[in-house]
Amino acid sequence: MTPEEQLEIIKRGCAEIIGEEELLKKLKEGRKLKVKAGFDPTAPDLHLGHTVLLWKLRDFQELGHEVYFLIGDFTAMIGDPTGKSKTRPPLSREEVLKNAETYAQQVFKILDPEKTVVVFNSEWLGSMSAADLIKLSSKYTVARMLERDDFSKRFKSNKEIHIHEFLYPLLQGYDSVVLKADVELGGTDQKFNLLVGRHLQKEYGQEPQACIMMPILEGLDGVQKMSKSLGNYIGILEPPEEQFGKVMRISDELMWRYYRLVTRVPQEEIERMEREVKEGKLHPMEAKKRLAEIVVKTFHGEEAAKRAREHFERVFSKRELPEEIPEPKVRVPENPVWLPKLLKEAGLVKSTSEGRRQVKGGGVRINGEKVLNENLKVDILSKELILQVGKRRFARIKPENVEVEK
Repeated sequence: MTPEEQLEIIKRGCAEIIGEEELLKKLKEGRKLKVKAGFDPTAPDLHLGHTVLLWKLRDFQELGHEVYFLIGDFTAMIGDPTGKSKTRPPLSREEVLKNAETYAQQVFKILDPEKTVVVFNSEWLGSMSAADLIKLSSKYTVARMLERDDFSKRFKSNKEIHIHEFLYPLLQGYDSVVLKADVELGGTDQKFNLLVGRHLQKEYGQEPQACIMMPILEGLDGVQKMSKSLGNYIGILEPPEEQFGKVMRISDELMWRYYRLVTRVPQEEIERMEREVKEGKLHPMEAKKRLAEIVVKTFHGEEAAKRAREHFERVFSKRELPEEIPEPKVRVPENPVWLPKLLKEAGLVKSTSEGRRQVKGGGVRINGEKVLNENLKVDILSKELILQVGKRRFARIKPENVEVEK
């Protein structure tokens, strides 16, 4: 494969590449490139949002390059300030190591272990002296740091910025210096940090890395990025039936974005399915079931995917519902709306406290799927939903019957 053909594969699905000409030049050298992506173990489970990067790393592996899967066990104790309006609470060393234990097992569902080097940045950052840190800090200015969007907003609104938060992008960038990375991958929200890596490599006399930004995957609510803390995620180690059911909850519009970002289905085939759905030749439910099967197959195997589909069709698609389901008009403060609040406004519970108890007790279903996350926020404007509390309380929530206060 020519360097130009390799570059076309690398560019597929990317949001932005900085240093594209430099990347092509490196590909023409005919050597294995060092491709780096860092993951801070701030939670024990990876989710589908993380796999957007993992699939692009897999592309590099299939092109013959070497992937460095960097576990940020040191930087996780600082906490990435990206997108945060206030200082993140630091994690203990014990918490970080506990979370990191499961990462290697999870990433090899997608990455080729033979072409992956797993590294922990505590190996070099943990042994830095005060003098080393001062030397590193001298390579960047406060003015440049305050150009970063989240820092700039906090500074202008007189919100606190702690000195250690400035260190995070420097330490992430220094990882690239230590590894002599040719390429670093990150989400579009990581652009500043990746550019710091380019800057520091130049400061240390290295060729700057190409920066590849991948799109951010929206969560089940279709609005905010997938995040465990927001309760809108699909974990890659979740049971097959749960994974399948969660995929079936995403909106028909968002389904195509999931196809493009978290599966290997060819672009031409995705476009064909989109056309067939628009023309009425393919039911969107069938397209979504196929997506759910692909996701489950990736992490649990083909047999588990078939069983998960059969389970969904048996328990949910064929579930007997009352002939008449109430269709209340609901008024909510925002969309997506907190589930216990929605249950109250729909008349299914008397209070949000009762709603929380019902969710925690396993008594609440959305479109037939049991929901156990009491903090879940539900998008009620993109498609019709059937809420169920216990065995006999139902409500059909239609977007046209929803009033959002703001």
